[in-house]
Amino acid sequence: MSRKRWYLVMNGLIAGWLVAAAVIVAVHRFVPNGEWLMVHLLLLGAMSTAVLVWSQHFADTLLRHPAPGGRVFHGIRLGGHTVGVALVVAGMLTELWKLVLSGGIVVAAVAVTHAMTLVAQSRSALPSRFGPVVRFYIAAGLSLAIGVGIGVAMARGALPEGMHDQLYPAHLAFNLLGWLGLAVIGTVVLLWPTVLHTRVSDEVDATARRALWLCVVGLMTVGTASLLGLRPLFAIGLLVYLAGVGFVAADGVRLARNFPQQQTFASWSIAAAFGWFVFSTIAFGVTIVEAQSWKDAAAGLGWLVGPFAVGFAAQILLGALSYLLPVVLGGGPSTYRRTALELNRAALYRAAVVNLGIILYLLPVPSLVKVVDSFLVFAVLLVFLVLAFRAVVASRMPATAAEPPLVPTRRGGALAAAVATVVMALTLGIALDPVAAGLQLTKPAVSVTPTGHTTTVEMSMKDMRFTPDVVSVPAGDELVIRLTNNDDQVHDLVLENGASSKLMNPGQTVDVEVGVIGSDLDGWCSIAGHRQLGMVMSVTMIAAATPLAVPSHSGHQTALTEGPSAAGDIDLMKQPDASFEARDAALPPATSATVHEYTFTVRDEVHEVAPGVMQTLWTYGGTAPGPTLRGMVGDTFEITLVNDGTMGHSIDFHAGSLAPNEPMRTLQPGERLTYSFTATRSGIWLYHCSTMPMSLHIANGMFGAVIIDPPGLAAADREFVFVQSELYLGPQAGVADPTRIATQNPDLVVFNGYANQYRYRPIDVRVGERVRVWVLDAGPNRPSSFHIVGGQFDTVFSEGEYLLRNGGSTGTGGSQVLALQPAQGGFVELVFPEAGTYSFVTHVMSDSEKGAIGTFRVTP
Repeated sequence: MSRKRWYLVMNGLIAGWLVAAAVIVAVHRFVPNGEWLMVHLLLLGAMSTAVLVWSQHFADTLLRHPAPGGRVFHGIRLGGHTVGVALVVAGMLTELWKLVLSGGIVVAAVAVTHAMTLVAQSRSALPSRFGPVVRFYIAAGLSLAIGVGIGVAMARGALPEGMHDQLYPAHLAFNLLGWLGLAVIGTVVLLWPTVLHTRVSDEVDATARRALWLCVVGLMTVGTASLLGLRPLFAIGLLVYLAGVGFVAADGVRLARNFPQQQTFASWSIAAAFGWFVFSTIAFGVTIVEAQSWKDAAAGLGWLVGPFAVGFAAQILLGALSYLLPVVLGGGPSTYRRTALELNRAALYRAAVVNLGIILYLLPVPSLVKVVDSFLVFAVLLVFLVLAFRAVVASRMPATAAEPPLVPTRRGGALAAAVATVVMALTLGIALDPVAAGLQLTKPAVSVTPTGHTTTVEMSMKDMRFTPDVVSVPAGDELVIRLTNNDDQVHDLVLENGASSKLMNPGQTVDVEVGVIGSDLDGWCSIAGHRQLGMVMSVTMIAAATPLAVPSHSGHQTALTEGPSAAGDIDLMKQPDASFEARDAALPPATSATVHEYTFTVRDEVHEVAPGVMQTLWTYGGTAPGPTLRGMVGDTFEITLVNDGTMGHSIDFHAGSLAPNEPMRTLQPGERLTYSFTATRSGIWLYHCSTMPMSLHIANGMFGAVIIDPPGLAAADREFVFVQSELYLGPQAGVADPTRIATQNPDLVVFNGYANQYRYRPIDVRVGERVRVWVLDAGPNRPSSFHIVGGQFDTVFSEGEYLLRNGGSTGTGGSQVLALQPAQGGFVELVFPEAGTYSFVTHVMSDSEKGAIGTFRVTP
């Protein structure tokens, strides 16, 4: 394969990862772990592939000696890395830790192999002036192996409490500052003067050696600090690392000042990228030092994703490729100028839009502004792929007499056009959500004369209450509410005149400027269900001159969401679509494993709950009920709960006996915890969300079953599990209605989440088979009385004890129902005597007529 074709194929891998990242950017809100995928497809996919390709290229150039195995072994390493990353991505999408582990091992092995290959290549080469620069790539490869190892350990979710937050900064440091950072620093030492078309300084080799040692020592200090839990030492490590970066940056600034005329896309992007790299590293250290704990530090690093992934990684990648592609495409000076011309189209405009867009994204602007801005920045970045394709085409065109300029000559107004483009994105984002930007607030007309006096009231939020919840303010005074969230979950305050605190994290304090008080006002928390639990307050206008803050417990019970309930659309005689598949009620036997590891990812998903009736359910792992777990007495369950939802959620396993304070705490969106318990008692146990209002969270899908087999449980030919629950319907595609929940009069009562699903899709069994049916009543309100029409139970197990076993003491005893209250469960056994259709129901007949009916289809 020719040199040109080799680099086209290898850079095609980079382009493929960039396209994949672009697709995820567009659909990340509908993909599990979408934000993680966006970052890792860019950094672990595109950027890491580029490091593997070009670090070997520069090693070959600087050492003037081929690497062991040549291009064949290089291609194997690239293929291995691609497969490893694909496995990691697949594991995160499917939440299978074994795939993540396998992919991580492959990626780490490739990194170590790459580093060892460079070591062997360096030792077998003759001494050269710039040969030591290759050591940057060796150190980078070893850093990636360490970083991936930490990442795999974090993904497994079985770390000691608090260790995940403690290791997360080290994972970032080794992957971003080590693998990517060291590779970029080593490359920029020589690439930057080449891009500027100037001679490398005489001190560059000494600068590189000093920078490398400082960076490596800094990284090792950072890793040690994370293991020992010493945040000040972590910051010291970053300072040492920055000292190494400073040597290279100072040399680069000096060159740029002496050669300002080389204003290509490569020079603009590389300079901006290195600036964002320094900024991100400093901000990284400041965030760690200022945090009150490792948990706060880990939570506070999210805002650095944009500056590092886009500002640094994406720009350094595209900037370097914009210079290197014309070089490897070859074809002589004329061809080089044509390909460089393509890659430098709108150079200043593109670079300016990207960097102004990142700055805008970091500002406290409304969410839709950030969305529009991010799409703009990513679209401009992806223009590189189009220009790269044009450059490849241009490289194959015959030379012409008139050679084009290296850089397009018409650059006037590029910066102004970039500013205008970003302003247009800002304007569009505001237009899409003007209220979030503070516009179009509807305030009642003030019929009093403003006094010029400001009344400030201290108010707190905790346990679904505002304290105080009634504020009396003199007419004409301007009211400011100094609001503090003293709870462990997100709240807000919205007043009917449009004033709002926006969403407030636990511990946050905000001054809410209500405006001049000319009438009474109602206020409430807008988080789903919180208003219905009494989280309301009111502002009362009085004539007195002294403000009063009076505790009260008045509340308003209004619907959670606007629009009529979907209950009006219920038609249980209607058949579901032909493509409808009922939830598999078959229960696999318990495995021999004694440790059961699961990841439950909380997601908001729209599901059909009856023919033509859609609801947005809060789910564990995308289903309601959540996954059914099964084990034996003495087994250990390790569940990693990840909140990818839009509000706070939690989980409570009745199958475990432990203090609820830590494992059952409410997780805010983006947080995770590991819940471990050992099953010491047998039975079928409920798990559910325990975040208030609990009735709403359970009614909206957050529940499931854990089955712990009683010792000596006899084998059955067939086993099934039915979880009965209730639905209190909000609007179509809306969430459950808390007002309807409070009536305890459900719109639907269902087995396994869908009304009458086993009536539409009967369950097949055979005559003579022993059938065991596990039943759990998840509630939240209604009892269950499980009955099989035409069947008689010879065994009944309820709440951990046999009420009847093989006909009881007489051998002829039988049972007709399994009676359960909410959160109770058990199983029944029977043998169907003859072929036919046997309905199963809850014998609370009004509930069965609301969807709690199914069918066993018994064949000979």
